[in-house]
Amino acid sequence: MGPEDDFYDGDQESLRARSEQAIGELAQALLDSHVLENAVAAAFGAREKAVEAQQAAMAALNLPSAGDVERLERRLRSVSQRLDQLEDEVDRLRSNLRPKG
Repeated sequence: MGPEDDFYDGDQESLRARSEQAIGELAQALLDSHVLENAVAAAFGAREKAVEAQQAAMAALNLPSAGDVERLERRLRSVSQRLDQLEDEVDRLRSNLRPKG
């Protein structure tokens, strides 16, 4: 490794430091920008309106929402577990009622 390599490594570090500083300044300028803040707020507002429109369309078509499907899935799991418990109980009662001997 010669002097040229040391110069090259030093130049790389300097370039990296300047790049990081420029990116940091750009990020700070974006964070301070009211234009960006307004654009983000508008995007979130548009998203909310789109979700509301989607829900209204699904309701008009009598289609369930993802939340409706998830609630139904949880209820079905609960019913399935209860049926399993009842089956186990019926099996236990049958075995107790069988004549022995």
